[in-house]
Amino acid sequence: MRRIRPETRWAYVFLLPWLIGLLVFQLGPMVASLVLSFTDFDLIGDPEFVGLGNYARMAQDPKVLRAVGNTVYYTALHVPLSIALALALALMLNRITGRAAGVFRTIFYLPSMTPYVAVGVLFLFLLNGQAGMVNQFLGLFGIEGPQWTTDPDWILPGIVLMSLWNLGSTTIILFAALRNVPRELTEAAMIDGAGRWQRFRSITLPMISSAVFFVVIINTISALQMFDQVYAMFFGNQVAQQSHGDAALFYVVYLFQQAFQFLHMGYASALAWVLFLVILVITLIQVRVGNRLVYYEAEEHAG
Repeated sequence: MRRIRPETRWAYVFLLPWLIGLLVFQLGPMVASLVLSFTDFDLIGDPEFVGLGNYARMAQDPKVLRAVGNTVYYTALHVPLSIALALALALMLNRITGRAAGVFRTIFYLPSMTPYVAVGVLFLFLLNGQAGMVNQFLGLFGIEGPQWTTDPDWILPGIVLMSLWNLGSTTIILFAALRNVPRELTEAAMIDGAGRWQRFRSITLPMISSAVFFVVIINTISALQMFDQVYAMFFGNQVAQQSHGDAALFYVVYLFQQAFQFLHMGYASALAWVLFLVILVITLIQVRVGNRLVYYEAEEHAG
């Protein structure tokens, strides 16, 4: 019998709290929710097995379709806009040298440390149609701002605008990738007469494509699970909820309502597992596509 070395045994001991937490607080609830998704359960009575009834109900629930539409709309706008803006900020940071560089990195990252609920409440005031600072700023240019928080046509664009506040993590990841772009490649391109846009397209972007690929996946998953800010802005009280109808209804918000307002735990579990499968499929597609487009320097050298 092979003897386990003392350091290996201690490694297992230190990993044990994490493994227990994984089983009790993650894998255990996931298995329980999968079982509950095939039942009708209201936390009071015993679960009643309904088979695929909850999943069939989703196909006939108009609010599910509305929530999916809002979530897809938000994701389609938020992901490219946030990555483009974060990349622009990262390029700015990459041009700053000296002590000021650390100061600006901190400034750009600080918004990411703000609690999501606080961000939602903050933007509820900033996007106010009458006295919000966003409309006041637009007024300086003679533009009459919309009713961001009450007009159904502008609620989702307002939420996308709010989401651009939290770009710190994406900016820092892209900035770190930019710092690893070989300087000699850029200098060689400059000697050959390549312009700034040519250098960015032919050298910088391919060299940071793995980081861009990573933030695309992370931001997509995050966007599909949008909840905190939207709930704080539009579902914190009954009056606010009635003022916009379902214009701000996101998928996870509807899941939360079914689980903790209406106590439809079985139906909420089915909603959660469908979201899990959708995110899994989208991520797998992104990985397949990304493997064809992303440049990996180590693999290139190995080839």
